[in-house]
Amino acid sequence: MKKLLVTTAVGAVLATVHSAHADEHTFKIGTMATLEGTYTVLGEDGVRGMKTALAAFGGKVAGKDVELVIQSTDASPDSAVRAARKLVEQDGLDVIVGPLSGSEGIAIRDYAKTQPGTTFINGSSGAQETTYVNPSENFFRFNADGAQWSWGLGSYVYNEKGYETVATIGEDYSFIYTQVFGFALDYCQAGGEITERFWVPLGTKDFGSIIASLPDDVDAIYLGLGGGDAVNFLNQYQQAGGDANLIGGTIMVDGTVLNSKGDAKRALIGTPSSGPQADTWDDPAWTTFVKLYQDTFPPDERFPAPSLLATLYYNNMSATLTCLDEVGADLSDGHAAFRSCLANLELDSPVGKITLDENRQAIGATFISEVIEDDNGNLVNQFISMDPGVPQNLRIDPEKFAALGAPSRETRRARCRTDLSLKLVRAFAPGPLAEPYLLQKPCGHDTDQLPHSGPFRRWRARGSTAF
Repeated sequence: MKKLLVTTAVGAVLATVHSAHADEHTFKIGTMATLEGTYTVLGEDGVRGMKTALAAFGGKVAGKDVELVIQSTDASPDSAVRAARKLVEQDGLDVIVGPLSGSEGIAIRDYAKTQPGTTFINGSSGAQETTYVNPSENFFRFNADGAQWSWGLGSYVYNEKGYETVATIGEDYSFIYTQVFGFALDYCQAGGEITERFWVPLGTKDFGSIIASLPDDVDAIYLGLGGGDAVNFLNQYQQAGGDANLIGGTIMVDGTVLNSKGDAKRALIGTPSSGPQADTWDDPAWTTFVKLYQDTFPPDERFPAPSLLATLYYNNMSATLTCLDEVGADLSDGHAAFRSCLANLELDSPVGKITLDENRQAIGATFISEVIEDDNGNLVNQFISMDPGVPQNLRIDPEKFAALGAPSRETRRARCRTDLSLKLVRAFAPGPLAEPYLLQKPCGHDTDQLPHSGPFRRWRARGSTAF
């Protein structure tokens, strides 16, 4: 397998190219990132991640100079499709890296099906549905989804932090549905109870009504927010005197938030979270990547260390460049050799080995971390533990996992307490359920008729409001 070349001689590879043509000495790659809207700061670091990958390859692939054609999106599906159509149908590009956000990823998966002659490699989008439901044969994702990133956090906060009841706040779109799905499965399996859930539109400015509605009788609040939404919430929560224990979704405690202006972010100190990286991990591959990122950009044009988005775009671009180099940038025969390389690649990334499953979906590491203030006064995610290979089905029997349904606001609301609890038992129980574990009353009635012992017991006690 090809190893990445780390170099600090990067000056020649940083230019973003907008020309519509390239010669035989140049290979052009189309890219998409959220360079407008709530997630602008995330998209900017995603672009830095791609340029860092380019630096690692010395700016070349198969002897050709690599040029990036970058299209801006705003995290909406329509903006992602417009960007992709520009790159594919107008610019005539064969390889596209992106998008960033969850609902964008679903839209690009569907668009990819209409463009069989183009190969799409994800940027950082993490909705489960993108690769789990009707995947596209020409869409490859070298990052885990939001549920994979959440796996282990629920049991950690229940067993180690003692948080037995939680309320959640989340942005109302597919990636956060996936995050809450993964967190809730793990948390409720451990014995926890999610009492209330609040959803807010992407780009919310005023969180006053949500903050006023937060329950004061829970042990912690899970925050599934990111970018400008995360910063706005923290500022308003601080002004309201909020002091609850917090649990962070992956992008809530990302460097894009931890390095934001103002002091409200300090409310996150001590916040546990999970995701595909931890800032203080001392693995040599990670520290080498951090240094390359730092050396590639002046200090005033980057974060102190790569954010989640920089890392994810770096990994997806690295996989792209690795396989282009492997096949000599030959995209003949419907990209057959290139796509075969992608499908079978074992990527030695800065955050551990990444492989793809049969749906071209990443199996990769999940890190548990907590926010601390480092010696330089920066907020960072301190490494707690690492699970090196979390699959998309979260190690649940595939048929039982499929029976849980895809994450979405509607399916979560539709499931009443006892109904979902029974689904959880069936997913995690070692064998078929016996007759005594069937519900004795229609769904929606009290849980007195549920079994008081056996494999259902802990879900009855704490897990009956999982979604």
